[in-house]
Amino acid sequence: MTQTSFDDTRSAPAAAEALDRAHAAAVDWLTRMPERGIPATTGVAETQSRLGLELPTDPEPPGDVIDALIRAVEPGLMASQSPRFFGWVMGGTLPASLAADWLVSAWDQNAGMREVTTGVVAAEDLAGRWLCELLGLDPACDVGFTTGATMANLTGLAAARTRVLRDAGWDADERGLAGGPPIRFLAGAERHGSVDLAARLLGLGAAELIDADDQGRIRPDLLAEALAGRSGPTILALQAGNVHSGAFDPFAECVAVAHDAGAWVHVDGAFGLWAGASPRSRHLMRGAEDADSWATDAHKTLNVPYDCGVAIVRDRVSLRQAMGTHASYLTATTTADADPHERVPEMSRRARGVPVWAALRSLGTSGVAALMDRLTRSAQLLADGVTAVPGLQVLNDVVFTQVCVAASTDEATRALGELLRADGVAFASSSEWHGRAVLRFSVSNAGTDDEAVAESLAALRRAAERIGEQ
Repeated sequence: MTQTSFDDTRSAPAAAEALDRAHAAAVDWLTRMPERGIPATTGVAETQSRLGLELPTDPEPPGDVIDALIRAVEPGLMASQSPRFFGWVMGGTLPASLAADWLVSAWDQNAGMREVTTGVVAAEDLAGRWLCELLGLDPACDVGFTTGATMANLTGLAAARTRVLRDAGWDADERGLAGGPPIRFLAGAERHGSVDLAARLLGLGAAELIDADDQGRIRPDLLAEALAGRSGPTILALQAGNVHSGAFDPFAECVAVAHDAGAWVHVDGAFGLWAGASPRSRHLMRGAEDADSWATDAHKTLNVPYDCGVAIVRDRVSLRQAMGTHASYLTATTTADADPHERVPEMSRRARGVPVWAALRSLGTSGVAALMDRLTRSAQLLADGVTAVPGLQVLNDVVFTQVCVAASTDEATRALGELLRADGVAFASSSEWHGRAVLRFSVSNAGTDDEAVAESLAALRRAAERIGEQ
């Protein structure tokens, strides 16, 4: 047997063989997705054993490495692209975006400098402009592509921090935060934890929480009370899509009262911002277009491959001051447009916006609207089916893609989730909401249709029968 050399691992024939094997495995994975059981069937330790615990001494043919990877890892994969997967607000994968993502890896461009990697930057610029147009936001906003909504929230709040402190006469970039005027940071009581994380990383501290209504929407009357007669640097975080109920904050009222108080308004719309892309759900976003920054995920509702978040900021100067960095070896743009690395925390990153461009080009405005409508319809069908199962109830008003289900007791609800997931046909994640155990269905996959909903409801009925709820 001929020993593989270092140069052999880099040859064109070796690369082609490895890519061919990866392509065949990927097509098989996707083709059989609708019939796959959803949970992983092997754990971490077993998968590591199959991968081989010891680092090899000598090179191996790339194709053989890919084969070993497929054999070992695939049993440990969760079929999160299944049309019957409703866990953790995870979207599926559109074909055009997946193919574009493969090319992004093959092209291997560092998408940080505008005048160096012009091809991918051009696609990302278009994707950003199209996104703003779709969502009813100012197309002149700066758009940056991050790892996810957590970093998109951080990006928007960083621009906010820079702006409100500058307006108060304090340059945080030069002087830091210590000794500067305190920033008042407000958020709804049911904001997502990623907002808290971003605030901690930015030194904003814990948010001053404003109580929410029974669907998790911030109460504008209490917000007005909190802002009345107060001055100084202020940031307000609002929410498009409560992670349990799917509810949207009353943006028109909240943005107006916050701006009257001189506050910067940031909208965390990890999955809900996309409601603005459909005439049928656009009313949920009314008033959000007047905010100052927005965060969302493309790998959720738009069904772009992981990982891809989007940060959108109206105030370009504050964003670039907060995110920008300069070094003599970087090729700076000679135009008024920012380099991509001035819009996000990373200087080096892959061209995440290219799969977004592919998704939008593939769907068009009517296709994106149809996707939003399908997700909402599937959630409503799911909720209707749940209410037909004795002993089960839906706890939220289903306005977008979230459905929270409960059985007669918390113990029964937890058992319901465990049995449903063990069944393997459908997947929903367990959680707690308003002091009750819930089984949360997040409809996020473009492939979820009436048939997938019916199969999921049948699996839920089987689980309910086993716990005696039917």
